[in-house]
Amino acid sequence: MKGDTCSLAGYTVRRVGFGAMQLPGSGVFGPPRDHGRAIAVLRRAVEAGVNHIDTAQFYGPKVANELIHEALFPYPGDLVLVTKVGAARDERGGWAPAQRPGELRTGVEANLRSLELDQIPVVNLRRLPTADVEFGDQVDAMVEMRNEGVIGGIGLSNVTLDEYQAARARTEIACVQNAFSVADRSGQGLFDACKQDGVPFVPFFPLGSAFAPDNPILGAAAVRDVGARIGATPAQVALAWLLHLADNVLLIPGTSSLQHLEENLSVGSLELDDEAMAALDRVGSS
Repeated sequence: MKGDTCSLAGYTVRRVGFGAMQLPGSGVFGPPRDHGRAIAVLRRAVEAGVNHIDTAQFYGPKVANELIHEALFPYPGDLVLVTKVGAARDERGGWAPAQRPGELRTGVEANLRSLELDQIPVVNLRRLPTADVEFGDQVDAMVEMRNEGVIGGIGLSNVTLDEYQAARARTEIACVQNAFSVADRSGQGLFDACKQDGVPFVPFFPLGSAFAPDNPILGAAAVRDVGARIGATPAQVALAWLLHLADNVLLIPGTSSLQHLEENLSVGSLELDDEAMAALDRVGSS
């Protein structure tokens, strides 16, 4: 594997971080099933060396941020909290766009309050292509907030290659967070561009979507076979494969389980040989 740290918006972070999306209740809505366990997972993650946590005000809503604040505030000096804006929740847990510049600002301000921060180290603009908002206007709004000092770095999420290139022509991009996994290489062009540019790439759904009925990753024969040969779980194999692709890859696997947390954190030391990588590379092309 490559090195175990990466630069993110000027901060040095461990390449295996933590995603807070699974801490709220079912459907990323409402309180956690076990509040004490959620707090314990967050504290154990930081204790084990995690210094990059991904969250959002609309996880819950507010639940993930409030759990992070309860568990970790005052935050360790090296902890990099990354959040995102561009969506909202209705009273039934439905997802709604919040894409207009004013809504992006409202989202940033809500994150600042719930996390009790003066500046958020990195904020991802979560792009929803169905929203009737000019992408350039969104980027300009993010730049304005960064210039004001409430955002440290601007990230992009769920963007196309063209949008990434357009945004990068306007301003520095701290990271890109898009779907990418051993079974989903649809974003290969964007992945390659970030690798070439040295921009951290943060794959979401690295183990498959929690909202999909089937999981093409954990059930893939090659993933399971590699795991059996090297003594690792299918999830560990799929995560390790991503780390081995490029040294700009940052992982944010999420869980509400202490056991799964420990398994996820161990992938940084998991070695995949050429035979394993070749077998896994064929998963996405089959």
